[in-house]
Amino acid sequence: MVDVRIEKDSLGPVEVPANAYYGAQTQRAVINFPVSGLKPYKAFVWSMALIKRAAAEVHLDLGLLDEKMARAIMQAADEVLDGKLDAQFVVDPFQAGAGTSHNMNTNEVIANRANEILGYKLDDAKKPVSPNDHVNMAQSTNDTIPTAIRLGALWRVEELVNTLRYCADAFRAKAAEWDDVTKSGRTHLQDAVPIRLGQEVGAWAKAIERNIDKLNQAAEGLRRLGIGGTANGTGLNAHPEYHSRMVAKLSKLSGLKLYESDDLFESMQSMQDAVFFSGAIRSTAQDLIRIANDIRLLASGPTTGLAELTCPPVQPGSSIMPGKVNPVMAEMLDMAMFHIMGCDLTVMMAGQAGQLELNVMMPIIAHNLFEAMHVMIGSVDAFTRFCVIGLIANRERAEGWLARNPILVTALNPIIGYLKGAEVAKKSLAEGRSIREIVVDLGYMTDADAAQALDARSMTEGGIRQGVSGGG
Repeated sequence: MVDVRIEKDSLGPVEVPANAYYGAQTQRAVINFPVSGLKPYKAFVWSMALIKRAAAEVHLDLGLLDEKMARAIMQAADEVLDGKLDAQFVVDPFQAGAGTSHNMNTNEVIANRANEILGYKLDDAKKPVSPNDHVNMAQSTNDTIPTAIRLGALWRVEELVNTLRYCADAFRAKAAEWDDVTKSGRTHLQDAVPIRLGQEVGAWAKAIERNIDKLNQAAEGLRRLGIGGTANGTGLNAHPEYHSRMVAKLSKLSGLKLYESDDLFESMQSMQDAVFFSGAIRSTAQDLIRIANDIRLLASGPTTGLAELTCPPVQPGSSIMPGKVNPVMAEMLDMAMFHIMGCDLTVMMAGQAGQLELNVMMPIIAHNLFEAMHVMIGSVDAFTRFCVIGLIANRERAEGWLARNPILVTALNPIIGYLKGAEVAKKSLAEGRSIREIVVDLGYMTDADAAQALDARSMTEGGIRQGVSGGG
């Protein structure tokens, strides 16, 4: 038998575990929503506690909250921010619309801990701090949850950006290391003109850097807070200075650059900023999928594939084939990014599912946005450490494929023309001879001119090939 105490809400008494800091409404949510077994992300717990901490201090400054009570609430909220009460946040992400259950979980934990700080026991019927009247003063689920989504995402933006920059920098280092490896380019998965491996990998770095710019741009919209709109944007039950004071206080406590909303109604109705930010994460994910798949393709083989790259052998690749090693980190990254793209779809669908003054799908927006960030941070960091940094270029294989590439003839277009070039390419493929041999045999160029025009390294620098055409 689990020891219980009786807590009450507007629906009546509820049995709650005796040592739990949460109360009746949280316990109802635990009973009503046994859906996934998941718990709220730390970002969601942190951001809601930050709001409660700031509100208590603002109301103390405004003379609306007793000093002892306010400081007890602030201390309790600080303990939540420090992670000391993480086990008390137990509401499934799939819960009541808007996030009332998560809001009340936060209110109840902070209220009960504040009462304890003031010397009251958890089962004391005369506990002075109310989760609704004091911890939730001048607040509604409807303005705290969208504010918490913004704060929680901003809390990890720098970590996300730094993780992606770590990956981009690792690719940059490889690009510099491999700048002298000239290889066959490929378009449509078919042979194309030469490219340096450093150029190819440098483009991967640039793609990630551009996505970092998009993430930072999208994050700017999250900095505009609608706290103080209370139930529907009017600010009912909130002091006229509450909104501006809360934004300033939240900025000071979090160290984040935050702005006042220019329309509290819009900030409550619309989830466009969260959807836009999620979209930037999705854009990053699709580029990372492309890069991971290029690595898998270039590392294919090692004897029957391209094998221009070798991935670090971080674990055996088969339970039946001895010695097999697979590109497991690139495979992991693909799976992680597929999951993130699913999170974005959920955010997008939930973002358009609000009605009139409120979006009631905010709990799943919060969960999927925080999950996408969490998974991207973890997967990209592991991919960089255990794959990118240890990638090896197989110079001989890359240059060997290039030597057999008939599309080198493209460089001769300005000299012999496209049609003659096509003739040379077909003959080279049919006879298994080099472009240089064929073009000289056909009398289209001298051997010296062909050697100069067909220098693969110089082809990667662009420009027009120079040479003297022969007969024909």
